[in-house]
Amino acid sequence: MRSLTGCGAELPALFATARRLLAHVLRERLVGRPIISSSDALADYLKFTFGGLRTEQVRALYLDVKNFLIRDELVGEGTLNQAPIYPRRIVKRALELDAGGLILVHNHPSGDASPSVSDRDATTALIDAARGLDIILHDHVIVGRNSMTSFRALGYL
Repeated sequence: MRSLTGCGAELPALFATARRLLAHVLRERLVGRPIISSSDALADYLKFTFGGLRTEQVRALYLDVKNFLIRDELVGEGTLNQAPIYPRRIVKRALELDAGGLILVHNHPSGDASPSVSDRDATTALIDAARGLDIILHDHVIVGRNSMTSFRALGYL
């Protein structure tokens, strides 16, 4: 096995580049097909995107009317156990992108992917904000350390 001696300063940059490349490859698996029917590719992408984060992040996956991915954007960043979800901002951005739907995703750094009361309340507020503008919230997914929870699968949507 070869040694990594002499790679000291360059190693972090190499790992960062490799991580960006893998994220790009996983994201590309979602492009060009309806994201709703690409559940394995979506799960791989979400696990990679959120894996190892130490603070909560909220992302919105904006979809066109045929459920193709338009954009994946960070819409909230928080602390160890909470992150803000602003329905008004999310819906405004969906209108800017001409999105017909979206999937809300956030992580629980604790590892437990169970939805909290505030997660359910934020989801309800987002549904209410989007409904009158013909924007569909297809799902709200919580990513834990070794599991993911879908609000749709739980019957919350």
